[in-house]
Amino acid sequence: MKENIILEKSFEFAVRIINLYKHLSFKLNEKVLSKQILRSGTSIGANVEEAIGSISEKEFLMKLTIAYKEARETKYWLRLLKRTDFISEDEFSSLVKDCEEILKILGSIQLTIKNKLRNS
Repeated sequence: MKENIILEKSFEFAVRIINLYKHLSFKLNEKVLSKQILRSGTSIGANVEEAIGSISEKEFLMKLTIAYKEARETKYWLRLLKRTDFISEDEFSSLVKDCEEILKILGSIQLTIKNKLRNS
């Protein structure tokens, strides 16, 4: 089976987000922000997985667009967690780098599909 880069990267990112959630929630007793980033950060991969099972290119594009928006939201929560000293600069840099990579891949796939739909 051919490797699906965005599926793998979004899954591994979700694992990192779950670990961050556990740290924030159980060790730092932070309940609100931790749930927000858990929801958006794990939703990226879930929407990518749903996109793969789409029945049309339009549905595929819609699910990837949702994944892209969830990644943007996750980036926001990461910035907020860093600014409020819940995560270190190193933790932030590593997580936001992965998030931005996912955003670039999703954006590229979206452009390809939009162009394909326009030309069909």
